[in-house]
Amino acid sequence: MANKQAAQKYLRASQRRRMRNKPVRTRARTAVRDAMLAIDANDWSDADQLVQDAVAALDRAAQRGVVHANSAARRKSRLLRHYHHAQAPDVRARPRVRPPEPVQVP
Repeated sequence: MANKQAAQKYLRASQRRRMRNKPVRTRARTAVRDAMLAIDANDWSDADQLVQDAVAALDRAAQRGVVHANSAARRKSRLLRHYHHAQAPDVRARPRVRPPEPVQVP
């Protein structure tokens, strides 16, 4: 426990902020987790809406200062990259096409 009066006041203030920020942070984390699970399950009807909700929750958390703006941007980037890679056809599954041999001119 803090000894100085100013330290006690700072402790109370930080606890108030923590209690105010916790539901916002939890909502963002849950939204991202739900979107990732829907993407992994290939449930595209739900995944589209869940990804939008997750991006909105991260933007809201960053706007309120609960999460740093760069951290929110990084999480959104990772989520959207996962989303788009999961939707894209697997490029490695296609057969490789060998380029034509160059014609040698004597």
